[in-house]
Amino acid sequence: MFQARSDPQAPPPPDNVVIQVNAAAVAAVDERSSTNEVEMVEEHDLHAGADGGVLPRRTFSHAYKMKHRTPLEFTRLQVLLLSYQSLGIVYGDLGTSPLYVFSSIALPNAGEEDFIGILSMILWTLTMISLVKYVFVVLHADDHGEGGTFALYSLLRQHVNFKGNIPMPVTRLASDVNLKFHSKKRSLPSKFQRFLEQSTIAQAVITYIVLAGTCMVIGDGALTPAISVLSAVQGIQSRSSNITQAHVVLLSVIILVLLFLFQKYGTSKVSFTFSPIMLLWFIFVASIGLYNIVKYYPPVLKAVSPHYIIIYFIRNKRAAWETLGAIVLCITGAEAMFADLGHFNKSSIQTAFSVVVYPSLILAYAGQAAYLIKNPSKISTTFYSSTPEKLFWPMFIVATLSAIVASQALISASFSIIRQSIALGCFPRVTMKHTSKKYEGQVYSPEINYFLMFACILITVGFQGGPQIGQAFGTAVIFVMLFTTTLMILVMIIIWELNIALVSLFFIVFFSIEGIYMTSLMNKVLQGGWVPFAITAFFLAITLSWTYGRSKKNAYEVANVMKREEFVKTVTTSSRVPGICIFCTDMMNGIPPIVRHYVQHVASLREVMVFVTVRILPVRSVLPEERFLIDKLEPVGVYRCIVQYGYMDNHNMEGDEYIASVIACLKEIAENVDETVVLDSALMHGSTFVLGRTIIKMGTRHNCFKRFVVNNLYRFLQKNFRSNMSSLQINPGKTLQVGMQYDI
Repeated sequence: MFQARSDPQAPPPPDNVVIQVNAAAVAAVDERSSTNEVEMVEEHDLHAGADGGVLPRRTFSHAYKMKHRTPLEFTRLQVLLLSYQSLGIVYGDLGTSPLYVFSSIALPNAGEEDFIGILSMILWTLTMISLVKYVFVVLHADDHGEGGTFALYSLLRQHVNFKGNIPMPVTRLASDVNLKFHSKKRSLPSKFQRFLEQSTIAQAVITYIVLAGTCMVIGDGALTPAISVLSAVQGIQSRSSNITQAHVVLLSVIILVLLFLFQKYGTSKVSFTFSPIMLLWFIFVASIGLYNIVKYYPPVLKAVSPHYIIIYFIRNKRAAWETLGAIVLCITGAEAMFADLGHFNKSSIQTAFSVVVYPSLILAYAGQAAYLIKNPSKISTTFYSSTPEKLFWPMFIVATLSAIVASQALISASFSIIRQSIALGCFPRVTMKHTSKKYEGQVYSPEINYFLMFACILITVGFQGGPQIGQAFGTAVIFVMLFTTTLMILVMIIIWELNIALVSLFFIVFFSIEGIYMTSLMNKVLQGGWVPFAITAFFLAITLSWTYGRSKKNAYEVANVMKREEFVKTVTTSSRVPGICIFCTDMMNGIPPIVRHYVQHVASLREVMVFVTVRILPVRSVLPEERFLIDKLEPVGVYRCIVQYGYMDNHNMEGDEYIASVIACLKEIAENVDETVVLDSALMHGSTFVLGRTIIKMGTRHNCFKRFVVNNLYRFLQKNFRSNMSSLQINPGKTLQVGMQYDI
């Protein structure tokens, strides 16, 4: 539990000045950085106002003033251990791609030069995208150790002041510069940064790119299990002519159902087996690949010369372009190297890829190409056909287990993405259960889990293991990579301040490669490529309806806020009874209109009233000493508390624990002993949480589409998803819901 305490040597604040209580752990050591100096910092709050603002005119903050950030150092042995562990978490999807890349290629009458050309494209795609782009460049764009699309967006939000009614709005406070996980901004913003800060359209485009990218990753959570498990199980057909594709689909569905049903127990139950399985997988595919190279066609590695790609396109023209949609599957899962960065560190991920994953995949694909040069008719069953007969069953077992590991990684990633979206306020609350007491990031959502299971089974049964799944999978992968490239350009210009020539080179090279792959996949939209768009559209509809409805609700509350004089008169003329009343509101400034509605129907008010707002910041984590911002309002006994969280923080807290934490902070700013006694007495007499249950009704002056979004979609989400205070484990007997209709 958070315990607030002030620095005994700090000078006393002057009258009407509040201490921002973030000195609770001044002596604590930040695990990601070392601090050379701790000092008193005085700042001016830009958001103070006569209506009872966030903070008064000045804030004294006992905070770390960071001069240097020294990363946590790892020994070589620790890096090697982390590299080994990353094999099972990061590389399941990328590592199992040899199961389905060649078998997804449809190229009639392919010959030696064709397979050499295909292998050359695979080698160069793996090298340029996975190695150069992600390992050498993107991994360095972390948000204090956290990776992924949200981390890139968070990094940009820390340097660019986004404004307007866009999803994930963030109100900036002067105290934000003290946040130890907040990136240091340069004093003179660039022209491009000033342009972004002035253009709400550009800000909205960036935000929607992030939302679309995250929704695409959720689509991967349904597509990866389908294609991985189907490809692994499909090899059983070669054992008997009586085993049909229908049997393969049925067995795949059974495995998938069991996989999704097991999610509620958490990945920690089986995660210790992930790395050994994937290490065994890489050893198998590399060894078999090397065996096939030696046995069938030793010169196959001449494909390292890119001129074979040109020959391949000259020979096959449009057919070669159409095969790009299958070839791109060789980099599925490359995004996970960045997305899972927070679980490891750069060196461990770079080491694992460079030493184990990359050479193993090169040998695996080269071996398959060598085999196909001598057996071109086996392209539809490349993986198992190129496996020596004596190794079939061991490989079948390892491949199936590896496919499950790859599926598990994407399913878990979907849960994490939804959790981050909820934290940033752009997705309605679903049930989030923490499946591990040791690892914060391991969460489970039954609603999302069963949606993914339903979608995965539909894809498996609907496509029957055909090439359409590959087309759908490739579409999701390449669009996520294009979004990452776009965000990286902004990071390079605004944060890294790189020379425009280097930025242009990065953009031209990688946007061109990914763009060419994208054009091929878009040609296959009707042949399976529509699936990720459908899943993305489904989640975007939820996200945008939710954020639009919330923006209208917030706009109404700002326009109808209680005036200071009205609120003071209301409180002073009402009878006060012992105890604490916690008003939960989204507003950081002013008194929400639902308080007026509440007072009209309740004859008395509690002795201590606290307006509590949960504020989500675009940073990875807010440390405990930075958790609470406290302010006194008028009249006596009324306070405001802002509770700050980062997008990776755990919000779960017991109701009583929450109250005790708030009271501890309030006692720190008490001006006299009497006020402290009143707070202690109020805590003893119990507490009540007042939650607003607002219904938004849009009038006919708005167009029919907006009315449909607010009056139907947003209201449906409001009624069927959890409330914004559901993360607090509050005794139902201490909760009071106040309903009110907002006519907008």
